Amino acid sequence: MKDDVLRMAPGFGATREDVLRAQDRLKMRIIRREGRWMRLIWLLAGPGILVMLGENDGPSMVSYATTGATYGIGFFVPFILLTFAMAFVVQEMAVRLGVATQRGHAELIFQRFGPFWGYFAMWDLVFGNLLTLVTEFIAIQAGGLYFGFPAWVSVGFGVAAIILSLALRRYATWERVLLGLAVGNLLFIPAALFAHPSAARLTHALLTWGPLPHKTGAAFFTLILANIGATVTPWMIFFQQSAVVDKGLTRHDLPQGRIDTAIGAAIAAACGIAALAAAAPLYRAHIDVSAFLSGADFATALKPLIGTTGASLFALGIIEAGLLAAMTISTSSSYALAETVSAKHSLNLDFSSGWVFYSAAIISALLAAAIVLIPGAPLLAMTLTVNVVATLLMAPALLLLLLLANDHEIMGDLANGRLANAAGGTIVVVICLVGTLYGLITVFPTWLGP
Repeated sequence: MKDDVLRMAPGFGATREDVLRAQDRLKMRIIRREGRWMRLIWLLAGPGILVMLGENDGPSMVSYATTGATYGIGFFVPFILLTFAMAFVVQEMAVRLGVATQRGHAELIFQRFGPFWGYFAMWDLVFGNLLTLVTEFIAIQAGGLYFGFPAWVSVGFGVAAIILSLALRRYATWERVLLGLAVGNLLFIPAALFAHPSAARLTHALLTWGPLPHKTGAAFFTLILANIGATVTPWMIFFQQSAVVDKGLTRHDLPQGRIDTAIGAAIAAACGIAALAAAAPLYRAHIDVSAFLSGADFATALKPLIGTTGASLFALGIIEAGLLAAMTISTSSSYALAETVSAKHSLNLDFSSGWVFYSAAIISALLAAAIVLIPGAPLLAMTLTVNVVATLLMAPALLLLLLLANDHEIMGDLANGRLANAAGGTIVVVICLVGTLYGLITVFPTWLGP
């Protein structure tokens, strides 16, 4: 098996990217042959966990906190579980596409649907990613403000972290560094424990899907849309499919890829519910969060209710959520843009070979950071709005995903079956219906009441 790597040596015309990926594949083949399944799962884990915890980003955690502060523990606890089940269905298709085609999502759209839909999908993604990147820096800035750091220091730290992560020039190392950072998402769980949530109420909410809030007007449906946008967004599809290819996963690795995605969904759902529970004391204290400007206001308002330690954990969690998402989302844009212009696209590339790939991430990060530092920007409103916009952009991305997953010419026996199509089709319909309802609320704001 070492011959595989030797044949990839630079003297045989292979690139550094080829050699590194061949080394990774060799290690996995040896471990698979030895039957060390837990070790194999550990090595193959990454894209699924990163995409799910990356989606537990700054705006998502603020959306969950806003939900808990507005409605307390009830309807939205099982709703968050449902949205992550939806995310698993979507991302499992992305994993199958990656292992079946060994092509990134943007590249595959160009090949199967032509330039028009290729550019449409790319700009849909880039626009949504830039908006989301802005809110990630808002989250980093908000957490820093709670600890007394000026905005420019926190934002500058975020940009530097993205650039330094790209400087690793090794997909496996980049992935492990980000997985280590992703552990910080668990900070919301002890923060929630400091809020002393009622176990009976949490259990009742999960088992009975309730209680439904008494007021289900425009604010309720906006939070419904924001919570969906906090879980299922276009960048996730592009990132995970490209990361699966960059990691070198094959058909043999599909079961582990599914486990990786399921574990990520379960952890992310638990952390999302924890953020809601941590902010629930604001609901019990009848504190109006509509005037809050950022995640820092949540931590400050929670301090007298859950203590300094709990509020500090919440603020640190917001920083981690924004930082991890900024790294994964900027990389998602890099994959898509480089694939669109047929440039090399891998985290195994050196800078001279992958300057298009790396430049896309760096430029998008610098642009988003500059927008955040504009004085007087309505930060909380921007954060919630981005999740809503992400949901509205999701329908066309899902339709293209479903069409690709049903393309037997490229998928073979990994194409969608009836169950996958039923689940995927239902998600598309639900997102379209909720998006339509949000549009009606926007046009007729008094239709459903406040």
